[in-house]
Amino acid sequence: MLGYRVARHGGPEALEWGELPDPVPAAGELLVAVRACALNRLDLWVREGVPGHRFPLPLVPGSEIAGDVAALGPGVDGPPVGTPVLVGSGVSCGLCPACAAGRDPLCPDYGILGEDRDGGYAELVAVPRRNLFELPRGLSYAEAAAIPLVFLTAWHMLAERARLAMHEEVLIHAAGSGVSTAAIQIARLLGARRIFATAGSAEKLRRARELGATDTIPYREVDFARAVREATGKRGVDVVLDHVGGETFEQSLRCLARGGRIVLCGATAAPEARVNLRALFFKSQSILGSTMGSNAELARLLAWFERGQLVPVVARTCPLEEAAAAQALLATRELAGKIVLTVGEGAHEVPRPREA
Repeated sequence: MLGYRVARHGGPEALEWGELPDPVPAAGELLVAVRACALNRLDLWVREGVPGHRFPLPLVPGSEIAGDVAALGPGVDGPPVGTPVLVGSGVSCGLCPACAAGRDPLCPDYGILGEDRDGGYAELVAVPRRNLFELPRGLSYAEAAAIPLVFLTAWHMLAERARLAMHEEVLIHAAGSGVSTAAIQIARLLGARRIFATAGSAEKLRRARELGATDTIPYREVDFARAVREATGKRGVDVVLDHVGGETFEQSLRCLARGGRIVLCGATAAPEARVNLRALFFKSQSILGSTMGSNAELARLLAWFERGQLVPVVARTCPLEEAAAAQALLATRELAGKIVLTVGEGAHEVPRPREA
C-alpha cells in the first residue's frame, strides 16, 4: 500500500511517503480501506516528538478514519466487505474491569490509533472489530472522519466528566479547534443556557456563533476572565473546557462559579500551571482531567449526526499525498474546523442508505 510513516522525529521531512507493507489483521480485527482521515494536533506531536514520551516508531499517523471494510481477520464474521464504516479512535483490551464497565480510557492497555499503533495516513489500516461503526446516514466519508476523536473527547469532557447540566453556563476555549467546535454543539445539545467561546480571529468567532455560542470573546483584544465575570455579574461559569493549559488555565480558574468545574484534555500552550488552592476548596471547585471516551459513548453520539443535531465541521480537504502541507496548515491554527485527508476517489461521496 501507499502511505506515510514516521521513522524518526523531526520536521515535515520526517513524514515519509512511499510503499508500506499491507497491514495484516490479527484475531478479532478487520482491514479497512481508508477513504478519509482527519488531522489532529496529535499528528504533529507524533512527527515532532514529545519530551519524556516514547512513540512506537516507525508509525503511520492518523487517528480519525472513515472507509470501507476491505477484509475480515480471524474470528470475525462481519460486517460484509464493502460496508462503509467509521473507526473509533481509541483501542482497549475489551476484557479488563475498566472495559467491562464501559470506561475504555482507563484500560491499562488503552491506546489511540496513530499514536500507539498504525493509523490512517495510508490506503489500509487494521483495526479491532469493536472499533467499527456504520457510517452515519447522510454523511460523506470526509465528513464522518471529522467525528470520532474530537466529538467523543468533547462529549466525555462535558457530559461524563464535568456533568454539564441544563441551564448551566460554560466557557469553551480555542473555538476554532476540532474539539471546541464539537464542544460548542454538545453544550447546546445538553441545554447550556449560555455558551462563552474564545478565539483569536473574527472568522473563528463568527463560526462559533453559527454553531451555537451565545457570547464570543476575542482573547487577543480583551481579558477573557474579566469579560466572563462582567457578563455573568461576577458569578462566573459552571464549567470551563480547556485544552490550552498554562496561563490560560490559570485565568480560567478565575472564571469559575462556586461549585464550578474545569475540565482539561490537553495542554498545547504549556503543561504546567499555578493553582490557588484556597480558592479551590473554599468555593468547592473541581479540576478534572479527561482523555477520549468509550466506544459506547461514540455509538450514542452517532445518532445525533443522523438527525442533524450535531454537524462535523470540515474546514479543508486535501489529498493524502499532501499530508505534509496539511500538517503545516494545521500548525498555523488559521482554520476553524478540521482538515481532512482524502484517499483516492469518492471521499466526498455519501454512501447509499443502508437497507432497513
